[in-house]
Amino acid sequence: MLSRTADHLFWMARYTERAENTARMLDVNVQTALLPQSAHAAEQGWRAMLGISELLDAFDDKYGLLAAKDVIDFMVRDPDNPSSIAACLTQARENARAVRGTLTTEVWETHNATWLDLQGKLDSGLLERDPSEFFEWVKYRSHLSRGVTIGTMLRDEAFYFIRLGTHLERADNTARILDVKFHGAAVSPHTDINPDKELQRDFYYWAALLRSVSGFENYRKVYRDVITPERVAELLILRADMPRSLLACVEEVVANLQQVRNDVSADTERFAGKLLAELKFGSIEEILDDGLHGFLTQFFERIFELGNRVSRDFLVPLAA
Repeated sequence: MLSRTADHLFWMARYTERAENTARMLDVNVQTALLPQSAHAAEQGWRAMLGISELLDAFDDKYGLLAAKDVIDFMVRDPDNPSSIAACLTQARENARAVRGTLTTEVWETHNATWLDLQGKLDSGLLERDPSEFFEWVKYRSHLSRGVTIGTMLRDEAFYFIRLGTHLERADNTARILDVKFHGAAVSPHTDINPDKELQRDFYYWAALLRSVSGFENYRKVYRDVITPERVAELLILRADMPRSLLACVEEVVANLQQVRNDVSADTERFAGKLLAELKFGSIEEILDDGLHGFLTQFFERIFELGNRVSRDFLVPLAA
């Protein structure tokens, strides 16, 4: 396959997944902002989300003072933010258009329809009226794109590059959601010291996090007990049967790398395999003892490096 074709397929999938995960991150922040907390704690939650998305400086340069509605607007449709949901869905559609002949009709029409419907959703005022409904629409369109891809695409290199892009992006974003919410739990003081209210707040906080990665029902099936931060971390890092966990994502990356391997990709496969082995044979106790933030920061760096290696070995090289 031509490297430019592979590049368009890879980034089509990454941008679609990025839009979905931005919607997930915003939705969980909207939900947790409804919990009892000080104005300072609420602002810290939004700032943590911008920080972990590497957008805090860009937001501050444009808006200065932080307001939740401005953060949502910046992350959803701001033309100056190349990582906004609108920008990601536009880029996904443009990459799909560039390789339209490689895709099935259903895959192309799904991306095109999403792009066409997006402006209507934004113009209708849905985002301001009910942001959670808008975020659900973004997630639904991503699910539809993924389902149509799996249901109609031939299992050839085109399919494997799409899946590779999806799972690299998902691994990065699951780690970011984990980091921002555990950071928020650590720095946000409770607004009262009533133990019952504190327990209730914690339940809604971690339940919102689990719902942001479609993991609430899965948590109940696996643990059948109260929601604890340690088990949330274990589910989203080390459970191979949890579709959005770091382990599940890296397993998919390794499997798809094997399908597209070439004469220069052995080192990249080895790099991905080492990351998979550490997740596969790690324990949540060791991770928490060493520090979750440090673990996730290192994971970000390694996923970024893995993406660069994939670009070097298979795609149009990233600009230096």
